Amino acid sequence: MDMQDLERLIQGRRSIRQWKKQEVPAELLKKAVELGTWAPNGGNYQGWRFIVVKRKEIIEKMADAVQNVSDKIASWPEAVKWQEDVNRYRKNASFFRNAPVCIGVFSSGYQSPMDKVLVARESFDREAKEILGFRRSAPTAIQSAAAAVTTMLLVFHQMGLGAVWLVSPIQAKKEIEAILNVPSKMELICLIAVGYPDEFPSKNRKLVDQVIEFIH
Repeated sequence: MDMQDLERLIQGRRSIRQWKKQEVPAELLKKAVELGTWAPNGGNYQGWRFIVVKRKEIIEKMADAVQNVSDKIASWPEAVKWQEDVNRYRKNASFFRNAPVCIGVFSSGYQSPMDKVLVARESFDREAKEILGFRRSAPTAIQSAAAAVTTMLLVFHQMGLGAVWLVSPIQAKKEIEAILNVPSKMELICLIAVGYPDEFPSKNRKLVDQVIEFIH
């Protein structure tokens, strides 16, 4: 693949939220996960786990769990201040119930040698506690899983599939972990809804000059 082909692949990918009612072959899903595991990850820990759900009733249960939490949040009096945005969010909270496939991305915790040192000192060393806070603001396990998801989204696009990265289901984290019977050491990071696309949305990006800065 030359640079132009790679550029077309990356720029052509879109988040897909409408799918055809067509089964996705298991071998494509397995290959996407396999390639996702070649993404960079902290310390080559590979603490991720991927649960591929094709059973409609299980996807429905996860969607219902996310919808129930969204409805609850929208019912709180504090939501009135942002009512229009909250209602729009609530309306779209469980759209992934129509996806042919939903992949749960999970990870166990990761503690680097530096984390261990900082944890040992945080109770009495203010600087160590502050540094540990910096590291916890962007956990290695989360960054590693995100790299795998990004890779998988590109693979799905190359396969002619359409997918969307779903972070909102984290609000129903405990419910989804129970539905999928996930071991206690594994934690939900996100869901990926996948299928053959039934829409082709178009979105622009900011110009690179708006988001880049060189320090010479």
